[in-house]
Amino acid sequence: MELLLMIDALKRASARRITAVIPYYGYARQDRKDKPRVPISSKLVADLLTTAGADRALVVDLHAPQLQGFFNIPVDHLFGSPVLVSYFKELNLPHLTVVSPDAGGVERARFFAKKMDAALAIVDKRRVEMNVAEVMHVIGDVKGRTCLVIDDLIDTAGTLVKTADALLESGATQVYACCSHPVFSPPAIENISQSPITQVVVTNTIPLSEAAEREPKIKKLSIAGLIGRAIQSIHEETSVSKLFS
Repeated sequence: MELLLMIDALKRASARRITAVIPYYGYARQDRKDKPRVPISSKLVADLLTTAGADRALVVDLHAPQLQGFFNIPVDHLFGSPVLVSYFKELNLPHLTVVSPDAGGVERARFFAKKMDAALAIVDKRRVEMNVAEVMHVIGDVKGRTCLVIDDLIDTAGTLVKTADALLESGATQVYACCSHPVFSPPAIENISQSPITQVVVTNTIPLSEAAEREPKIKKLSIAGLIGRAIQSIHEETSVSKLFS
């Protein structure tokens, strides 16, 4: 609501162009009617932004890239992967395998694996209810490997912990994890703290709670530089996609 009010104020002040910078598009997971009598919130919010007067939207790691089609204005879709890849390259983890926690994240994991010159694996899971998933089995050889689980967001971390358990049971030596959006709904911090995961690396698209800041297993990276360069490209009317080439 505050964003809509700011856009309206800028529009009434005769701003030439208004770009809504949204590091975390919070309604992205509600992108379809998965049961009767529920809203499609991601489409509604996109319409509200347009109606309020936004001329362009800048977002980071949408839950599904096709959500860009919900907007009737240009959308610049950024990825947190350049920041995360740079960090993990510095760690120089041995025998690295990048792991997608589900079939839907394979494209993201494949891109990450290519940048890291690493192997790729997939965890097949079956979700039994909201925020609860049962890991079935690991597709790919992870025995003796350091595994890096990559996802767009971490909510309660229940799926992440079960994924880590499945990887270690399959012979992985260490498990790291990373994501762009640290939602960290309770009991995420407790789950991460008690898990066998070595480190969870996140960006600052969402402010961390005090408990998350204190948790030694959680490492926060800033995505401000990437967003800043994207804003500059939009202002100068140059290509935003060059940031990922």
